[in-house]
Amino acid sequence: MKSDSVDFDLLFETSWEVCNKVGGIYTVLSTKANTLQKQHKDKTVFIGPDLWNESNPSPFFIESKSWLDNWIKSAQLPSGIKARVGRWNIPGKPIVVLVDYKPLYSIKDSIYSTVWEKYGVDSLHAYGDYDESCMFAVGAAMVISNIIEWKAQPKLTNIAHFDEWTTGMGLLYLKHIRPEVATVFTTHATCIGRSICCNNKPLYDYLNGYNGNQMADELNMQSKHSLEKAAAQNSDCFTTVSNVTAKECRQLLECHPVVTPNGFEQNFVPSKAKYAQARATAREQLLKVGSKLVGYQLPDDALIVATSGRMEFRNKGIDVFIDALNKMRYENKVLAKQIVAFIMVPAWSDGPRVDLKQALETNEELHSDNTVVTHQLHDSSCDSIYNRLESYGVANKSDERVKIIYVPSYLNGDDGIFGIDYYHLLPGIDLTVFPSYYEPWGYTPLESIAFGIPTITTDLSGFGQWIIDIESEGFANSGVKVLHRGDSNYSEVVDEIVDAIETYVGTDSKSIKTFSKKATDTAKLAAWSNFINYYDDAYCKAVSKANKK
Repeated sequence: MKSDSVDFDLLFETSWEVCNKVGGIYTVLSTKANTLQKQHKDKTVFIGPDLWNESNPSPFFIESKSWLDNWIKSAQLPSGIKARVGRWNIPGKPIVVLVDYKPLYSIKDSIYSTVWEKYGVDSLHAYGDYDESCMFAVGAAMVISNIIEWKAQPKLTNIAHFDEWTTGMGLLYLKHIRPEVATVFTTHATCIGRSICCNNKPLYDYLNGYNGNQMADELNMQSKHSLEKAAAQNSDCFTTVSNVTAKECRQLLECHPVVTPNGFEQNFVPSKAKYAQARATAREQLLKVGSKLVGYQLPDDALIVATSGRMEFRNKGIDVFIDALNKMRYENKVLAKQIVAFIMVPAWSDGPRVDLKQALETNEELHSDNTVVTHQLHDSSCDSIYNRLESYGVANKSDERVKIIYVPSYLNGDDGIFGIDYYHLLPGIDLTVFPSYYEPWGYTPLESIAFGIPTITTDLSGFGQWIIDIESEGFANSGVKVLHRGDSNYSEVVDEIVDAIETYVGTDSKSIKTFSKKATDTAKLAAWSNFINYYDDAYCKAVSKANKK
């Protein structure tokens, strides 16, 4: 898309996931930052929570000089909050401010009273992470205001971008004290939409009949929903990440967003010259761990299939994936290759299994009845993935055509079993499956095709819908097979996944190479250098509206 451009002086972007790797928003911001730095060198200031100390330092925050050093030396921040200035240790190394917001708890009630009176935000029913999120967001707003005041140049164009409901209170607070600042609010997933799905209610068949406020009352989500709705409706520009989520926003938040799809950076992917070795190393490690766990050597030519992401059993389609694999276990169809499926989903893990770790280090046999899980679970009875596998009697016997291996740990390089992070394991996988039910965007399939790995997803993910919109559905067209999914076709989706995997097993190597090439070509279309234009358009709209006030 060709966008309008806006010449801003400063862009502040606030998120709970700045220098704090929690979920998908971290990927959004950390990959987008490099493009922003190229276009607006050091004009972007990221603001995140200071959750770290000397004994537990942030692995992502580095001390580094910037023009904000002069500000922090003389900064007199209100209400006793503190801030640290440095750089985010990611490509582009953007300026970052970490905010210690804890002193704001002492004036929490006063803050909540103000946003109730001004914007009707109901904080009375707050629980869980609401207070912490709001105090951080207000602290970020105070920092933004203080920097603007320090600059003391009233004609500067300043934009403040707040991500997710967790920062909504900051947007409203800043709007109250500095209405001249152009504000942008992005919801990456609506509170109510996610809650409807997590409570096993049908979202899509009944979306037009849902009332956001009514569902907030029913699901005990009044405070978060009230805050998210107020931030969306009072921002100068409200955005969301896909057309799928835009429908949600219009119905549940009663607000029409600008769609700003999520891009990705290719600098995570090995160069062409190094890719073959990266794939060989990753594949060797995957098969080594898998072989040691099941107790026999898995074939070198096995088809390695995987899913990954956050532990949302229904929303991420993990249930569908397991059911498809289980169905394949009992079919009589002869397969050209052994299938080894990895479920790489962090759960409540207590570190690596000691016996598996020792067996890998000593190259001894593993004598255990547990041939499914690579890491120790705190309470397997409460783990939905483990329970589903156990209920199906998955034991990974040598004569079974499908092996299923559950990896309930963050793959960050120090998990104790693989010793390689997710991005270094990804090249060793042949095919990924992400049959999401609720997925506002879908970074995991985008990451997959960026590494040249064909993927299966659904049209309920923003990414899957984007593939359909650019008319590139199918392995041969884009490296992406998009399945139709709704509230009433679960078994059909299971069957389609089975058919797709079994067909892929029998596909010749020449076609596989074509699929892989199509995948990488499609990923390039979703580079931030292309998608940043959508943000330029949103910022232009925000500044235009702010200037009219």
